[in-house]
Amino acid sequence: MTIPEGKRIYFSSDFHLGVPKGKATRDREQLIIDWLNVIEHDAHEIFLVGDIFDFWFEYKHAIPKGFARFQGKIAALVDKGIKVHFFTGNHDMWMFDYFSEELGVQMHREPIEVEWNGKKLLIGHGDGLGPGDYKYKFIKRVFAAKWSQWCFARLHPNFGIGLANFFSRKSRAATGDEDSVFLGENGEWLIVYCKEYLQKKHQDFFIFGHRHLPMDIQLNPTSRYINLGEWFNYCTYGVFDGKEMQLLSFKEDISVKEN
Repeated sequence: MTIPEGKRIYFSSDFHLGVPKGKATRDREQLIIDWLNVIEHDAHEIFLVGDIFDFWFEYKHAIPKGFARFQGKIAALVDKGIKVHFFTGNHDMWMFDYFSEELGVQMHREPIEVEWNGKKLLIGHGDGLGPGDYKYKFIKRVFAAKWSQWCFARLHPNFGIGLANFFSRKSRAATGDEDSVFLGENGEWLIVYCKEYLQKKHQDFFIFGHRHLPMDIQLNPTSRYINLGEWFNYCTYGVFDGKEMQLLSFKEDISVKEN
């Protein structure tokens, strides 16, 4: 594929809309919409790479309330001819067909390979990749199973969504400030995954979210790992013009881990 002259590809992830409740998440939603308003003039495609919502479950006739302005903006971008991609993350893996049918986005549940202007990119949320984290990998298999989704759908939305939000907050409290600490290249599972992947196949760029720490790591002379960070503190996003990949912030006081 070729990116048209003057157009760019944009990437962002980990908005976690829905936490904390009230004004804070509405303000973050508006900030994200402001960013989309800025980039839409030259956006060729937009990749939203998982954990867009802190929790999401689509019942047969109901979805979580809220985020109407964000959804409306996505629909408007698609109506303008801008292709928008949604990746499911570990917090919103129970997205089904609502966004594709109602908003016209393209859904992805696994990492995908794309190529623009001769540059190869692997794009995915990043959860469950690399060594370790076996407890989560087991839980992910359970949550991805049809029977577990069927069971959860039997819960009334008031109870089911409330229960899920409780465990999401509990998980975040347990994590604390760990997301802000760089663990070294041997301790960052996604970096290990990328290096092992490169032993079998070349990619110019690996684009992941999930980790919450913006990173731009040179893996070898021709390959880079980009972690997109999050929108609680960093408000970071990736932009690719067909030649160069940049990791930028919608704020000015960004701190990006590079080497």
